[in-house]
Amino acid sequence: MLAVALLFAGVVTGLLAGLFGVGGGAVIVPVLYQIFMAVGVPESVRMHLAVGTSLAIIIPTSIQSFRTHLGKGKVMMDVLRLWAFPVVGAVLLGGLIAAFAPALVLKLVFVVVAGINAAKLLAGREDWRLAADLPGAWAMRGYGLGIGLASSLMGIGGGVLSNLILTLYNRPIHQAVATSSGLGVLISVPGAIGYIAAGWPQMAVLPPFSIGYVSLIGLVLIAPLSTFFAPFGARLAHRLPRRKLEIAFGVFLLVVSARFLVSIVAG
Repeated sequence: MLAVALLFAGVVTGLLAGLFGVGGGAVIVPVLYQIFMAVGVPESVRMHLAVGTSLAIIIPTSIQSFRTHLGKGKVMMDVLRLWAFPVVGAVLLGGLIAAFAPALVLKLVFVVVAGINAAKLLAGREDWRLAADLPGAWAMRGYGLGIGLASSLMGIGGGVLSNLILTLYNRPIHQAVATSSGLGVLISVPGAIGYIAAGWPQMAVLPPFSIGYVSLIGLVLIAPLSTFFAPFGARLAHRLPRRKLEIAFGVFLLVVSARFLVSIVAG
């Protein structure tokens, strides 16, 4: 059952990564959290292990999704260049914070960010704009810092956050999704390294075949399938009408947010 659950998560993760321009972490983290709970991973490290493993898994998925979207000509490379340095620095800082933060902090970040995005997408209000065009270079770098830090604490590729920011600045959802796929590459690699380092002192309580807060079993079972299915999701994203894509993404985020809210309330 463990293997079946992980393999299914791999298929779903790949499709959603390509469809929404996200690394798939918003799917992987809740699935891994449940699986680690079932096999008896201590609560004190369970969320951290799910987040770190997610970041490692979405490395190949993000690369594959980005290559597909790049071929469609929708990726805003100027935005990615502005975000690159602040995002990577913030992700490494997030790994340092994760070494000391309780699981509650990681869950709260998940709930707040996913909930805000879901509300914005499902409302479908065209007048929800911060400006008609993207802000200046320093403001964009500031957004990059926020995206990198939150993403490293959530175990996601940053697409959830960058999609929100880009659409609030009047960028079409298809263009936002394509650009977000590239952000996943910048976040997942340093993020996974940071969580390996953060979890190294906890090796005694982590399950077998773990390197810091990264489970090699989860990585091996999920990563190949998610990488294979990512291009199918990316091609589907460019065929769907804008409103359908927004509603689908909004519902997905709402479900994820509700899942972790229940976990927080249950204590």
